[in-house]
Amino acid sequence: MTAVAIASPFSFSFMVNALRAGTIVAVLAGALGWFMVLRRQTFVGHTLSLVGFPGAAGATLLGISPVVGYFAFCTGAAALVSALPTGGSARGFTEESAVVGSVQSLLLASGFLFVSLYAGNLGGLSSLLFGSFLGITARQVLALLAVALPAVVLLAALGRPLLFASVDPQVAGAAGVPVRAVSVAFPLLVLPPAAAQALTLRPAAGLLLSVGIGVGATWAGLLLAYYLPYPTGAFITTLSFAVYVIARIVRSIRHRRS
Repeated sequence: MTAVAIASPFSFSFMVNALRAGTIVAVLAGALGWFMVLRRQTFVGHTLSLVGFPGAAGATLLGISPVVGYFAFCTGAAALVSALPTGGSARGFTEESAVVGSVQSLLLASGFLFVSLYAGNLGGLSSLLFGSFLGITARQVLALLAVALPAVVLLAALGRPLLFASVDPQVAGAAGVPVRAVSVAFPLLVLPPAAAQALTLRPAAGLLLSVGIGVGATWAGLLLAYYLPYPTGAFITTLSFAVYVIARIVRSIRHRRS
């Protein structure tokens, strides 16, 4: 591949905007996801990434912006999960898992119902399900940045008590940390953080590694989607999974040597 072909994606505004938006999402998801893996709430994170679909489909059915549906459904699902009591059995099956699974099934079914009820052309259904870098505007990038920055600031402010409450909630509660409030405030993907934690358990290194893997997979996935006619999400997920598998192999080798 020539240098001109490699540089060609950066000559189009939609690709530049897509890379900017992907970087913002990767940084935020990498930081949040590290805590999500630590708190064993990856199922929650997966569900919240799915409920955006019925939100967007419902908003399209009502004739309003899909973005409104995304935020409404994701925020509502996160609030519902955050309100659940903690605790579980020895097998690790908690009330949270049961409710999250039920919510996921209901909302996905609702999404396809909204699609079937929509009388117009829904050629962008794959975009609602898997995302697309086509049509991302500079204004949307700024809107995404406006949402991500407060989330990063809040995460930074909650960092120490959130880490304490995630590692040992009982001791944290006894020490005066508002465990419940911190859990609810935690803005509710998963493979980059999981790979990072497989490689290192040090919080600072893990967070940086998680963000780095997320940004790298996002950029690589977007560039591959530019050259190949397949969904962006498929590339990003596959690359992230490959990194996770490699990280688990490296961890297994380290364990055997020690």
